[in-house]
Amino acid sequence: MANVKKESTSNGGGMVSGLIIVACIGVGVLIWKFIMGNPSNFEGGNIERGNPLNLLGQVYHGGVVVPVLLGMLLMVLVFSIERYVVISKAAGKAKLDTFMAKVQADIKAGQIEEAIVACDKQQGSVANAIKSALIKYQDVKKEGFNSEEASETIHKEIEEATSLEMPMLQKNMTIISSLVSLGTLIGLLGTVSGMIKAFGALAAAGTPDQAALANGISEALINTATGIGTSAVAIISYNFFTSKIDDLTYSIDEAAVSIVNTYRRFRGSLKQ
Repeated sequence: MANVKKESTSNGGGMVSGLIIVACIGVGVLIWKFIMGNPSNFEGGNIERGNPLNLLGQVYHGGVVVPVLLGMLLMVLVFSIERYVVISKAAGKAKLDTFMAKVQADIKAGQIEEAIVACDKQQGSVANAIKSALIKYQDVKKEGFNSEEASETIHKEIEEATSLEMPMLQKNMTIISSLVSLGTLIGLLGTVSGMIKAFGALAAAGTPDQAALANGISEALINTATGIGTSAVAIISYNFFTSKIDDLTYSIDEAAVSIVNTYRRFRGSLKQ
C-alpha cells in the first residue's frame, strides 16, 4: 500500500514538473514574441528591417532559439524557488543550528522525552528523522539490547527515516542539473545557426549583404550570451541547494551519533 502511494505521488510530481516545463517554454515564447518583438523596440516600428532601439530588440533578433533559452531560464528560477521553499520547510521552524544544539544537549543529558518534544515543535525532515531515532532509542532501551546491537538498530532506523525524506529534498534537482548543460548546448545551437546565416551572407554572389552578415553574427553572439547566462544561474542554484541538502543530512547523522553514544554510556553505567 505504501509503495502504491509512493508511486502515485511520484507520478503526480512528475506530471506537475512536466506542466511547469511546458508553461515556462510557453511564457518564454510569449515574452520573445510580444515583449521583445514589440514594434516600439525598433526604428520606425519595423521589426524586420528597423534597427533595434534597446536591448529587448537586440535579443529578439537572436532568433527562434531565444524563446527556448528564456523558457529554460524561467525553469531555473521557478524550480529554484520551489526548492528553496521545500528545503526551508525541511529544516524546520526554528534555526537549524539552534535546534541541533538543543536536541544534542538533551540527548547527552539523557533527556530523551525533552528531545522528542523539541522535534515535535521543530517539525520538518530533520526533526522527523531524529524523532524516529529517538523513539527507536527508547525501544531498544526497554528491550535491553547491548551497545552494538543498539547501534545497528538505531542507525538502521535513522537510515530508513532519512531515505524517506531524501526524495522530497532532491526532487527536481535533476532538472536543475540538466539545465546546466542544456543551457550551454542550446545556446551553442543558436550560435551555430547564426554563424551559418553569417557565412551564407558572405557566400552570396557579388557584394556580400552586410546587413545579413551583421544579423547572423548578432544572432550567434546573443544566443551564446543567453545560453551561458542560463547555465551560470543553474550552476549557482544547483550548488547552493546541494550544499543545503548536505547540511541537513549531516545534522541527521550528527544526531544519530549522539544518540548511539548516549545509549553506550547508558549500557556502560548498568555494567558497573
